[in-house]
Amino acid sequence: RIFVLGIGFFTLCFLMTSLGGQFSAKRLGDSPFTIRTEVMGTLESRGVLRRMSDMLEMLMKRMDILARLENSTDFHKGDEARFPLDRFQPAAGLMERIQAIAQNVSDIAIKVDQILRNSLLNGKVMEGRRDQCEVPRDPKYPDCAGKVEWMRARWTSDPCYAFFGVDGTECSFLIYLSEVEWFCPPLPWRNRTAALPSTPPPPRVQAAFRSDLAPLLELIGTGKESLSFMKKRIRHLAQQWLRAARRLEQKLKGRQRDQKHILIHIGFLTEESGDVFSPRVLKGGPLGEMVQWADILAALFLLGHSLRVTVSLKELQSHLGVPPGRGNCPLTNPLPFDLIYTDYHGLQQMKQHMGLSFKKYRCRVRVIDTFGTEPAYNHEEYATLRGYRTNWGYWNLQPTQFMTMFPHTPDNSFMGFVSEELNETQRQFIKSNKASSMAVVYGKEASIWKGKEKFLAILNKYMEIHGTVYYETQRPPEVPAFVKNHGLLPQHEFQQLLRKAKLFIGFGFPYEGPAPLEAIANGCVFLQARFSPPHSSLNHEFFRGKPTSREVSSQHPYAEDFIGKPHVWTVDYNNSEEFEAAIKTIMRTQVDPYLPYEYTCEGMLERIQAYIQHQDFCTSSPPPLPPKAKSPAMQSPPSPLALSPNATHLVWSPSASRDPHAWPPVDSLQVWVSETQHACTETCRRHGLVCEPTFFRFLNKKEVFLQLSITCDSTEYEMNHLYPAVAENVHECYLQKEPLLFSCAGYNTKYRRLCPCRDYRKGQVALCRDCL
Repeated sequence: RIFVLGIGFFTLCFLMTSLGGQFSAKRLGDSPFTIRTEVMGTLESRGVLRRMSDMLEMLMKRMDILARLENSTDFHKGDEARFPLDRFQPAAGLMERIQAIAQNVSDIAIKVDQILRNSLLNGKVMEGRRDQCEVPRDPKYPDCAGKVEWMRARWTSDPCYAFFGVDGTECSFLIYLSEVEWFCPPLPWRNRTAALPSTPPPPRVQAAFRSDLAPLLELIGTGKESLSFMKKRIRHLAQQWLRAARRLEQKLKGRQRDQKHILIHIGFLTEESGDVFSPRVLKGGPLGEMVQWADILAALFLLGHSLRVTVSLKELQSHLGVPPGRGNCPLTNPLPFDLIYTDYHGLQQMKQHMGLSFKKYRCRVRVIDTFGTEPAYNHEEYATLRGYRTNWGYWNLQPTQFMTMFPHTPDNSFMGFVSEELNETQRQFIKSNKASSMAVVYGKEASIWKGKEKFLAILNKYMEIHGTVYYETQRPPEVPAFVKNHGLLPQHEFQQLLRKAKLFIGFGFPYEGPAPLEAIANGCVFLQARFSPPHSSLNHEFFRGKPTSREVSSQHPYAEDFIGKPHVWTVDYNNSEEFEAAIKTIMRTQVDPYLPYEYTCEGMLERIQAYIQHQDFCTSSPPPLPPKAKSPAMQSPPSPLALSPNATHLVWSPSASRDPHAWPPVDSLQVWVSETQHACTETCRRHGLVCEPTFFRFLNKKEVFLQLSITCDSTEYEMNHLYPAVAENVHECYLQKEPLLFSCAGYNTKYRRLCPCRDYRKGQVALCRDCL
């Protein structure tokens, strides 16, 4: 009887648990976007209730039999009874409880049956509605029908659609395309809560300069040699950064600055992109990109912004809110970052995993781009039609969203990096301890030295030659025997070597790295080769495929153009006499350590602070459209430009209104006409100015040609990165149809271009005089 009671009790528990599971079960893939009204299947639910009722009834019958058995035998009589009667007194109470449970189950069965009948009725209505969904014909949503057709064929291609409730029915397609994406109008029968009145966003937190870099080092994380290198660099320059931050804080005089939420995703360090740099950090590989990223992190952190740093795809997906799947669906929530700093690898990863949200939020992206991306390569349609398409361009971003290591072209924003500054004591020590006959060769890889024996032999006649070539202990470096090779040196030891040397010499590669600036800052003269003809994507393998047509006239054009003699000498290495004469002159020349302001910590902080405060690519004005035909009575608004006093160029008219929020300020604008063989970059430089692409919109008008006394027999709007321009021989004028193609770069001997130029701060070419 104990056994029977136990079995009955546990059976009851099992049945109640099973019934609860039936009510709570939810099929995989159900979501708020899926129309389902079934509580449980009708046959299945009624069967469970019936089985439960039958088993309870059987249990009650068996208990009743046991009770009668007890009353009809002498089993309980006598002192010799093995089981006293009081051991089974609880059975009567259990019988009462089972009877009560059975009655409750019977009542539940009746109520559930009523619920199921109502559910069936509602289910049939909703199922009918699902089956009757039709693609709406709304001219405001012209792509709706095509997107539904695509969903019919491909909705199983990415699990993210099921994540958002798509189940293969027409209605689920329309719900997704109207409520998750925005290609279809909202469905009128969908239950949607009334939109609450919009409340103003909370006031932004103000950014405050920080005085401790230790939290940044924790934020960067560990696990990669690249990260260790960057953290060591930040530690080494910490005091220099902190002093610069204090100086800039005083310069800004308490100006209000909104704190930005910034994601830094270093794509080239992710495993998915190969992370080719980390294994080479200790083997002499290129460190320029990591130098720049370390300095960007330090600058953003000290300016007081909120940072998140990722070097893995998984972290990126988590921070962005990427739905599970292959990246075809939008983000699950609004993007939580005001700005995203990444590189080309990270840009590709974001596009792959953000779906339509990438197009929505790409205005917040800043791309750290070592060599730059010119507008002709950035505009996808134009690059495809005109042969400018490469592996790295065609993103249709605003060109100034690309940020370069050096000011190659004003079409992009100059981000830069920093070199170590010296105090007066260090400067005097370097000047008194320079070895006038000591040279250090620029290049940590043995391949750079190949074929340079002739130059090295000439240099060896006058100077002791030192190298920093990486080599493994069992394999000697492939450099001449007269070279004193130190092997790969830590950064601080390399700095000490430069402080002793007189000459830092480059043999043509690597291009445009940070080392020449470090050498000049430590009192070295930099000697480099002149390229004739200039290297470009047309004639040199290194530049082939890069999104720029820039012609590089030397190993380090910035050093040649912005520093020059006596710190920088650029000579023809094919002319032995010129090469040898340069070395003799350099040995007699005394130079002080020199570092351009824009490569100091304060200069970089100043530049990035200006970009963050003033560059806004998400609320830019709509692009200008070609003018419609006007009646003779219609007058064009007066031009805001006027001839300069000497009538050589145009300036902003003193009587024209100025937008106080415009950046750069419009009164820094000058309009010059190029020669046929010059790009606007060169044209502005010849007048002591820099080209400013954001001013092209003021030049892109027929009236400007007239103000410059240029005859236009015809004026056409076309897509061409050289426009606005004039073909003087035939008196044809051309205006730009696509604002993304406004470009300071490029020339054609057929055209003279209209060039927008501006002034700039001394030592800070990225900013005009009033841009801070």
